Amino acid sequence: MAHVTFLGACGTVTGSATLVEWSGFRLLVDCGMFQGGDEIEARNWLPFPFRPNELDAVVLTHAHLDHTGRLPRLVAEGFSGPVYCSRATRPLARLVLEDAGELQEEEARYARKAGYSRHADPQPLFTERDAKVALERLEPVPFHARREIAPGITLRLARAGHLLGAANLEIAGKDGGGKRRTWCFSGDVGRYGVPILHDPEPPEAAPDALLLESTYGDRAHPDVDPTEALGRIVAETFDRGGFVLIPAFALGRTQDLLFHLSQLVDRGVLDDSDVFLDSPMAIRATEIYRQAGPELDEELRDLAARGDNPLAADRFRRCRSVDDSKELNDRREPAVVVASSGMMTGGRIVHHLARRLPDPETAVVVVGFQAAGTRGRALLEGADSVSIHGRRIPVGARIHQIPGLSAHGDRAELVRWTRELPGRPRRVFLNHGEDAARKALAAELVELGLPRAALPLGGDSVPW
Repeated sequence: MAHVTFLGACGTVTGSATLVEWSGFRLLVDCGMFQGGDEIEARNWLPFPFRPNELDAVVLTHAHLDHTGRLPRLVAEGFSGPVYCSRATRPLARLVLEDAGELQEEEARYARKAGYSRHADPQPLFTERDAKVALERLEPVPFHARREIAPGITLRLARAGHLLGAANLEIAGKDGGGKRRTWCFSGDVGRYGVPILHDPEPPEAAPDALLLESTYGDRAHPDVDPTEALGRIVAETFDRGGFVLIPAFALGRTQDLLFHLSQLVDRGVLDDSDVFLDSPMAIRATEIYRQAGPELDEELRDLAARGDNPLAADRFRRCRSVDDSKELNDRREPAVVVASSGMMTGGRIVHHLARRLPDPETAVVVVGFQAAGTRGRALLEGADSVSIHGRRIPVGARIHQIPGLSAHGDRAELVRWTRELPGRPRRVFLNHGEDAARKALAAELVELGLPRAALPLGGDSVPW
């Protein structure tokens, strides 16, 4: 028998993982980390609901931690098969996983020293060494090529537009009755008409079943120019002598921000010497983006050809070392600081928040989705203080949000992508969204003429 079992990102936007089984062959689509509050992140430590050494292969839709972050643990516990991904995902996954392993080791050491952990001897979920071992299993697959990953089972990747290398997947194989079926996994669907990357592409074949993300399934991104919105915040904050802190995912969101900040420099709104990119991983990721060639859209390639590439290494100031980052604490002049992580759960942005959140002259600009339980969500919901390294930090800063900078398509864009499928799926499942978003998108898809979508819970299994 053939089955699909939903293991993660069910009613939440993190922890993506779906197990696909055909008579003896077992494939895991994504192996993501749960991110958010303590209760959600505790799921990362739970045993896998299968034996890792009995899994045959993994496919990654893209490099973000909520899709890749448990891969090192999976390998450490016995998985030894191939991990398929797009060519551009491979170097980005290396950055993300090695950085995450190093950061977790560092945080465990700090928690041990400071004594703020509930555990007597806090340990990392995985180490940098675990990440390096897992990354040896990655096997790049070109976009649009149909790859046989087991006898009679094929895989095809198409661009999802969410991140460099992000893909939607077509997986085709025979069902329990011997009839060939195709499942489409949307991955994270990106935006249309935004800078840097190509628009999302539909799969080639009409899927029998569609597993669609629903992060923004209940809302529309405002029709605002992100460059202008960002420019207003920067100008107002600089006028009062404050700092603009922009927590940003090192992959994707940072590169988009560099594009918009570069536009502000070209318009004379901002001096490039006042912009600091404070994330070693984002600096390295930006270089990978810059060299991505055909994966970049025509607008960015034209800018690069004119010598005005917003991703160039000499555009804006880079904080490569810890000392470079710490020096910003002593800066009195206004500045824009772009630092990870995007949900403010770790990384250098946390230290900047601890230093500047109490200051009413500071602006914190939220530019991506904030999962329940994260500091970012707390700030958006009006928290008057947040916990950082065991201390309560009062919030005096002004909190702004620019939803138009999100890498996830909104409800209309998810519907547009679905409308462009080459055929109507017989079954639809919604994951990677909180329940309100899933329910709203399910109703919208019915209006489109699709069958009523199922909203799977973790552990639910359906026949292929």
